[in-house]
Amino acid sequence: MAVFGMPRFTLNDVRTQTYKPRDAWWTVFLVDPLAGRLVVGVANRTSVTPNQITWGAFLLGLGSAACFLMADWSWLVAGAVLYHLSFVLDCMDGKIARLKGTGTVLGGWLDYVFDRIRVLTCALALMWGQFKATGAEFYLVLGVLVVFLDMLRYVDALQVAKVRRQMRRKLDEAIEEATGVPASDRPQVSEPDEIPSADSVDLQQHFRAHFAWYIRIRDWLRDHRVRAHLISGIEFQMAVFIVGPLTGAIAPVTIGTAVLLLVFELAIMFKLWLSSRDLTRALAEIRSSPMTTGL
Repeated sequence: MAVFGMPRFTLNDVRTQTYKPRDAWWTVFLVDPLAGRLVVGVANRTSVTPNQITWGAFLLGLGSAACFLMADWSWLVAGAVLYHLSFVLDCMDGKIARLKGTGTVLGGWLDYVFDRIRVLTCALALMWGQFKATGAEFYLVLGVLVVFLDMLRYVDALQVAKVRRQMRRKLDEAIEEATGVPASDRPQVSEPDEIPSADSVDLQQHFRAHFAWYIRIRDWLRDHRVRAHLISGIEFQMAVFIVGPLTGAIAPVTIGTAVLLLVFELAIMFKLWLSSRDLTRALAEIRSSPMTTGL
């Protein structure tokens, strides 16, 4: 059955085709249950495009900033609600794009730019409103801190991903040099008696040796589709623009979550450093065994 010539999508379709294998816990528990159901209705009953939803999310974000600027608690609550709805729409645009296969490079760029503008305007409006209401210049510093940490988190995520790709590239080059077999001709998952692929080389040995207890927690989180990076940019934004305004504790919540965000970022750096030691070991093993057959 189809409506307006469009296929009938189900909630299970949305879950299987659009949900990420792992996501921020705020998204998994507080956004996806609502966004997934809204996607079913929008995809089946309207011709709304992902880019139009992106614009809607952006406008709601600006509305949230306008509420924050008023500083009164009732306006802060309204701003927090609008920010959450803005984020729900922000998640919907990508889901509809994946569900219908209508995603574009421009849409991805637009989504990213609007996200950064939303954080910037909401941070400045929230903290300027609090400064005007209290006269405490400390809120101006917090505004700069929020914008800086949001930028740092996204830049750092891009760099970490880049470093991990470089590690795998080094492994591929070393294996090809040792075996004469290019990466394209090697299996994705290697058996013990086969030439290994870069992906089959374990770069987490040092980490597991130091933090065996963490593996159980990580596995539980993965079973529930939650990323182990519990305080990421998403949780930081939600704490600043939703939890803080709703509780009336904007400064303590912002500072506390900022500290936790930095702790998790440092943990990622430490884990990456341990992986670099595993990389050095793996490269030495590959180069000392020209006919490598399992690492």
